[in-house]
Formats: sequence, C-alpha cells, structure tokens
Amino acid sequence: MKNYRTQRTVGAVIALGTSVALLAACSSDSATEAESTTTAETAAAQRVSDATPRIATSYDGGVLVLDAQTLETVEDISGIEGFTRLNPAGDGRHVFISGSGAFTALDAGTWTEGSTHYTSTPAMTDIAFDATTPGHVVRHDGKTVLFDDGTGKVEVFDSAALLTGSKPETQVYTTPEAHHGVAVELSDGSLLTTVGNEDERTGIVVLDADRKEIARNEECPGVHGEAVAADETVVVGCEDGLLIYRNGAITKVQSPDVYGRIGNQAGDEKSPILLGDYKVDPDAELERPTRVSLTNTVTGELSLVDLGTSYTFRSLGRGPAGEAIVLGTDGALHVIDVNTKAVTRTIPVVDAWEEPTEWQEPRPALFVQDGTAYVSEPADNSVHAVDLATGTVTATGELAHTPNELTGVTG
Repeated sequence: MKNYRTQRTVGAVIALGTSVALLAACSSDSATEAESTTTAETAAAQRVSDATPRIATSYDGGVLVLDAQTLETVEDISGIEGFTRLNPAGDGRHVFISGSGAFTALDAGTWTEGSTHYTSTPAMTDIAFDATTPGHVVRHDGKTVLFDDGTGKVEVFDSAALLTGSKPETQVYTTPEAHHGVAVELSDGSLLTTVGNEDERTGIVVLDADRKEIARNEECPGVHGEAVAADETVVVGCEDGLLIYRNGAITKVQSPDVYGRIGNQAGDEKSPILLGDYKVDPDAELERPTRVSLTNTVTGELSLVDLGTSYTFRSLGRGPAGEAIVLGTDGALHVIDVNTKAVTRTIPVVDAWEEPTEWQEPRPALFVQDGTAYVSEPADNSVHAVDLATGTVTATGELAHTPNELTGVTG
C-alpha cells in the first residue's frame, strides 16, 4: 500500500517518459523506436503482448486499480482525503479524481505506443486543475471538459495532451453565475453549457468558437447531466423532460408526466437513442423508480420501460451494440433493445440490495468497457466482470476495501 503523497513525482516521471514517445510515434517510425527505449528505462515500464485495460474503484480514503481481465488489484493508492469521484480522462491512460480542491489525474499505468503495449505501476500525478467544487468531466471528440461548480469555470483541453506528463494548456470560459453544471465542446469549437445559479438551474446556452451566443433555451427546470448521441447530438435532462441540441437548434422534449425528471443519462455516439432515468415524485426524499426513459433524439419520441425493479444513478450503461443496460436493485443487469424498447435479457450478477439514503454512500455501480460490464458489490467488497456477449460472469475480484465509484481505462 502506498500513500499518494509519496508518489506524485514518480507519477509525473512515468507520464512524461511514456507520453513523449507516444507523441513521437505519430510522426516518425525512427523516433518511435528511440523513445520506446527511453520509456522503458525511465518509467520502469514492462512491455506486454496486448493492450491492458484497467479498472479503478474509489473507497473511503483511496483508489484501487485493478486488472480489467482478472480483477486482481494492481495497486492500492491510499491517503486521498474527502469524498472522491472518478472519471476517465479521455486519453485511455489517466483517470480524473474529483476531490478536495482539484481535478487530479491518476496514471493507471497502461498505454500503447504505436503497436507496442506497456504497463507500469499506477500512481497519482502532479497534473491537477484547481477547482473550488470539482464537478462533471466530459469527454467528446478528443477534448476533455472540466466544470467547477463553485466558480462556473469551464476548462477545455486536448485529451491526448495528458500523455506529455505535464499539465495541458486549457481554454477557459466562466459561466455568468456559478452552479452545479456541465459543459460540452463540439467538433466545430462551439461550447454548450448549462445555465443557472446557486438557487436554480434553468437550461442551456450554446456559444460559438469565439464564445458568442448562438442558441439558448431556459425551459429546463433543474437541468442536470449530459450525454452525446449520434450525429453529435447533445442532450441534457430536466425535471419535466429533456433539451436536445442538434444541427444548431435546441428542442424541448416534454415528459409524459407534469413532473418527469430525467437527471442522469447514458448516450452512445453511434445511436440516436438516449437512455435516461425517470422520476415522478417531486416531494420524495428518496424515490426508487422502476421505469427508465428511452428518447429518440431525431424524432423527440420519449418512451418509458418498466423494469420491475428499482435502480440508481450509478446503474445506467450502454453495450457495444448500443443496447441499454440497467443494473437493478434485484442484483441483475437488464439489457434493453433500444429500438423495440423490450428487455431482451436479464443477467443475475450480485445479491439483491437497497439504495442507501445518502448519494455518497457505496452501492453497486455499473461501468461498461469493451463489451464487458463491471459491477461492484460493496456488501462483500468485490467487483464482477460480465461478458455481455454471453451473459456470463468471467471474473470476480476480492477487494481490500469497500468499493464506491467505478470507472476504467482502455490502455
């Protein structure tokens, strides 16, 4: 077990040595060979036969990094203070930890240079973006976007720039008022951000590459979450439906109920169909919904699918063919054909469970990567891997700590 405070310099050296080689590989074969040698010597990296995906799960006080195939613990990074959230950084190697005062990059220690694959010991890095209240991390079209809820500061950078081992240069935009929000940069350089303040959140605004307003809609009470669907369609949730930004125009999709909140979404950039949660009780201290929403972002058609079991905000995912996947409190993965809106398969994975009252408390979580669904089971400190093609559990990892958030990198 290692305290991250003793690893920061090591992490920076690992990232610098390896990623310079990766950038060189894009422009010169001879440079690739030379830099790969330097990488192995500087970073104490090991060559491996294939890309080595890894999974990261947070626990109270640290992060465990696991081998994605065996689910064996590769490294236990302890000494992280406060409640942390995890997100892929977008470069296939790093994970962002949203913690006390910053978005900080964790090097998961797996990467590919050209056709050569490497692994090394995971470590915290010195790459940190200061944030009063670090919130959403969004990845799209090779860009990573960070949103600071405490100040409204939005930072945008090339995801691959993390591979240099240094803090990337960023473009900064600050919303007029701070709020719990989110932002997405599109391929033409335009920026979509939420609109709100500390009292309410009302909608979205779209700014062009020069940050001049080109579209706005404030008919979205309680705006929350985002997802990108096919044809670079961006969707955010409202307490009464959704807002869809597509081809330069914003469209409101109304929920079938007066209060029909869609606050968490799972998109697939090859599918026009969006998976979302669906809650109908504005007065509930904790609503345990059994229906999910499927929205066609082209036609605006919103459909509800009843799973017969409740789920939580960490239960939504998409499979390799665009199928919707929901982890129910019955302990099973419910696979939905987004075109027919039918549950096509139910895969038992963990024991039945109940959502805790506080959202920060551990509960089973779902993360999908490369055709595998990873499901955590805090009740017995474990993580399971499910092959979505066969519906079988292929591995179970026993953990030294109780898992909370779950994410991964492809290597």
